Amino acid sequence: MDLVELGGFLKSRRDRIRPSDVGLPTGPRRRVPGLRRDEVAQLAGASVDYYIELERGRAQPSEQMLAAIARALRLTRDERDHLYHLAGRPVPAAGSAVAHVHPGMLDLLDRLVGTPARVITDLHVVLVQNSLAQALLGAVPPGTGPQAGFVYRWFTDPESRALYPAEDHSRHSENFVADLRAAVARRGPKDLESAAMVAELLRRSAEFAELWGRHDVAVRRMDAKRIVHPVLGVVEVNCLNLLAEDGSQRLLWFSPVAGTDAAEKLELLSVLGVQDWASSGAGAE
Repeated sequence: MDLVELGGFLKSRRDRIRPSDVGLPTGPRRRVPGLRRDEVAQLAGASVDYYIELERGRAQPSEQMLAAIARALRLTRDERDHLYHLAGRPVPAAGSAVAHVHPGMLDLLDRLVGTPARVITDLHVVLVQNSLAQALLGAVPPGTGPQAGFVYRWFTDPESRALYPAEDHSRHSENFVADLRAAVARRGPKDLESAAMVAELLRRSAEFAELWGRHDVAVRRMDAKRIVHPVLGVVEVNCLNLLAEDGSQRLLWFSPVAGTDAAEKLELLSVLGVQDWASSGAGAE
């Protein structure tokens, strides 16, 4: 652990990022070549005073804060790993909730202005989402590991299904299991994270066990969904997927289904903002 070196490294990465690179206005007068400290703090969800202490080498950030800062500064995987080493924290596993998100995928997420979008792992753990996705689907729930993923909650927490109409539940269950089987096979038999998740779901959910026994497999690339929003009612959207090269992550974005009132309802999301609605649907896809 070298917190002084950590502070210097953060400043060097901050200096190289332009505000336009991360979706911030440039403004007419700037005294620094890159981002200001308050802008990094805003992007990472930290207080300005706390981030200043980090750059001064006076604080040891948590794994969650390191992940947020790495994303805010668009660090490469090597830079992200270096950040964790300097902070004396273990580098997170590829499928965890604090996994590295490729800067290019984050750039695409920033450019989807006016479109709900998020990045998830192959185990359906949300890594990052924009404000419209949060307004449509809810905040990312707390937790670590596969248990933080929506597929796990779908089969273990009945309230998580409130986001979709009851008549759609069977179809979603089938799609989730078929997609999960593809992810588990891609990870291989030595992957403890996915193996533990499947074992737990087999133990806790008879529905999952029955579907898993079918051996159906299908990577989900596009799906039509009806989302039950607490204010807007049912919103019909197309859920489109852009997969990373290794399949470990995907960018999801939600577009209105033609011939429905979804376009008008999605436009209202920016006006309504983030709703303080039940966490039962939070983090859904």
